[in-house]
Amino acid sequence: MLALIGGTGMGDLPGFMLERKRVVCTRHGEATILEGHLNGTPLIFLPRHGEGHTLPPHRINYRANMLALHQYGVTRIIATAAVGSLNHAMKPGDFVLISDFIDFTRERPLTIFDRPGEVVHTDFTQAYCPEIRHALERTAEPLEAPVHFGGTYLCADGPRYETPAEIRMFAHWGADVVGMTGVPEVVFAHELRICYATVAIITNWAAGISPSRLSHDEVVAIMANRRPLLLQWLSRAFQAIPQATCSSCVA
Repeated sequence: MLALIGGTGMGDLPGFMLERKRVVCTRHGEATILEGHLNGTPLIFLPRHGEGHTLPPHRINYRANMLALHQYGVTRIIATAAVGSLNHAMKPGDFVLISDFIDFTRERPLTIFDRPGEVVHTDFTQAYCPEIRHALERTAEPLEAPVHFGGTYLCADGPRYETPAEIRMFAHWGADVVGMTGVPEVVFAHELRICYATVAIITNWAAGISPSRLSHDEVVAIMANRRPLLLQWLSRAFQAIPQATCSSCVA
């Protein structure tokens, strides 16, 4: 089964018919999922920040969300993320197909495997599913916006934006974009052997790169402008993704 994770507005995929809402109980709490069909194909939408966008990034129950999708039989996930750019070649309004990440979170759970007796080490040489990324690449051509097929995502805790000094450090480390929700979501998906890929929308220049102070209104405006294009792209991509987990993600 396929799933989309994102903000509340991401549930408006062209062709997506919502059928029911479910609250799934997991060992780490409850998660709400929206069940429906995308042009006849079963699809689950998980509003990452809760219904009505009520949860800030550091309060999201990432373990419950991913366990709920796993329990529901989800094998493939496309996640969306709003990010700031540290890379002058990646401008506000551009899309980035994330290829690697740096974890700069400090107070979030590190693993799904936290019960006594569970000692599991997971390889992250390839954190994002190559098959989903290939499907996204193949279906991006009609977009009337620049798409970068690769970029390193640095995840910070938030909810505050980063300082100019932090941004200089992140850029020195090799990060291209910075966000607040991609980790540990990608970690838990990989640990659960769920194929996972992220499409990021650049909503602003990061602190110290932007000529002005960062504004949440700026982020919202760019998201609203690019959301229709993104939804069209995702709708095409989901039709191109095989439902079965790929061999590289279950190895």
